[in-house]
This record gives sequence, structure tokens and C-alpha cells, in this order.
Amino acid sequence: MRAAIKGSSPIEWLLSQMRRLAACREGASAVEFAIISPLLIALVLAIMQVAMIVFANQALETIAVQTSRQVMTLQSQGSTQANFHTTACGNIVVLFTCSGLMVDVQTFNSFSVADTSTPTLTFDASGNVSNTWQFSPGTAGSIVVVRVMYLWPVFLGPLGLNLSNQPNNKRLLIATAAFKNEP
Repeated sequence: MRAAIKGSSPIEWLLSQMRRLAACREGASAVEFAIISPLLIALVLAIMQVAMIVFANQALETIAVQTSRQVMTLQSQGSTQANFHTTACGNIVVLFTCSGLMVDVQTFNSFSVADTSTPTLTFDASGNVSNTWQFSPGTAGSIVVVRVMYLWPVFLGPLGLNLSNQPNNKRLLIATAAFKNEP
């Protein structure tokens, strides 16, 4: 620093050092990555969360198909709602818990009046679902709608991505099977 000060003023030396620093490109990649990496990480987390929801929903569809097969082939005749729920729990994969699985079985006179809409959930003071689900498997030739539902936990995504559609950062996954019982 003494040599720089002897030939020039301290301000000139400081300006020359700042010019040299501005011209230096050795750390440019690290700075650029530091600027871009939060967006990249947010995108990766959002993709992972959407992929998990799609995967869980497909697994729920499989549970609905396997469970509704019991109704369609009249194997659930004489069964209670608790027994049928246990049967549905037998089809569960690792992603779900039996206590969180909700099964609704309704019988209709025709396909045109069958209700396949998403139900409105009600919650108790503890945040648990308090709906009463139906179990009406019908008889031979009946039109039946089986809805299998699960509250999937989601995390608040980066950049405000929030995929929850229920309270407490949960998303209602629903799989529906509508069919006519075998004769």
C-alpha cells in the first residue's frame, strides 16, 4: 500500500482497486448461482410436491378400484361399514394410514342422478373430519358410487405455492368409482 500511496493519493488508489475488483470475474459464477439458486430450489420443491400429490392420488385410485370390486361382485353383501372400511384398509399402501381413510358408498337409481361430486368436509374442534359416511352397497343391478378420500398433508411451497384445499395445510384427495353391480 505504501508504494501505491507514494505515487498517488489514497482516493486514486481506492478507485483503482475498485476498478480492478469490478473487472475481476473469478467469483462471478458463484454470485450468479447465489442469485439463481433460490428460484431453482423453489422450482424443484414445487415439482416434488406436485409429483407426490399426483402419485398419492393414483395410489388412492388403485385403492378405490380394488375396494369397489368387492361391492361390484356382491362380496360386500351383509357386511357392515366398519368391516368394509377394514377391507379398504387392507388395500392401503405405505403412503396412507387406515385412520385417515374415508370411504363413502352410495346407491342410486340411475347413472344420471349419481352424485360423484366432492363432498364438503366438516371438522370438529380438534380439526378431525366429523362427516358421517354412508354405506349402501345395493343389490344386484344397483348403480353404486364408491368414493375413497384422504386428507394429504402438504407443505407451504416456496414463492407462495400452496396446494392445500382444506384447513391445516391439507389437500383432499378423492378417488371415485361409479358402476353397476353384477346381476
